Amino acid sequence: MGRLRRRSDTLEFLANAKDVVVLEPQIHKGKWRKVFGNDNPIHVELGMGKGKFISEMSLKYPEINFIGIDLYDELVRKASEKSYALREEHGVSDIDNLRLLLMNIEKIEEVFDENEIDQIYLNFSDPWPKKRHASRRLTHSNFLKKYRQVLKVEGEIHLKTDSVSLFEFSLNSFADMDLKMKNISLDLHREETPENHVFTEYEEKFVEQGVRIHRCEVIL
Repeated sequence: MGRLRRRSDTLEFLANAKDVVVLEPQIHKGKWRKVFGNDNPIHVELGMGKGKFISEMSLKYPEINFIGIDLYDELVRKASEKSYALREEHGVSDIDNLRLLLMNIEKIEEVFDENEIDQIYLNFSDPWPKKRHASRRLTHSNFLKKYRQVLKVEGEIHLKTDSVSLFEFSLNSFADMDLKMKNISLDLHREETPENHVFTEYEEKFVEQGVRIHRCEVIL
């Protein structure tokens, strides 16, 4: 992530955006269906950035509950602003199926109960290219064990990245844990973009530049 300028009123903004922003997510562990007021599937994006993907997904699929997570308060603010703008643009007043969490992904098991999540998105996560930083990669076995804990049986992880090294590392991590992989692509947009595809900010930029996007779906 490039340098992000933090606005002085960001924390105040987030505190007033209670309809979409959750600042103390741990108190809802095991109760996220109560937060959304339904039993619909819960999909979580880990490292949502400015929120384009998770906001558009929540608008496109109202029958699914979406949760976006990021560590940086300014990105959570940008994501909430994005979601408000999209709903205004499309004439939708409520944000019933979207929540944005300010938290560290390392604590995911403190925020979600066992079998509480149906699907996880890992979109253009930091590749942490240096070998000594391998444990920080979001597809490291330490993280996969946490995902296995909070995902339902047959829950899925959907990975997209422009990093060849991260993709290779991830496939090996999945294989080492005997996880089933499907829909593996080494160049997702080579011929034509898949139907109903929702882009992230990074993805739009990379595709414009002709950078290959690698994708894989994993079944727990």
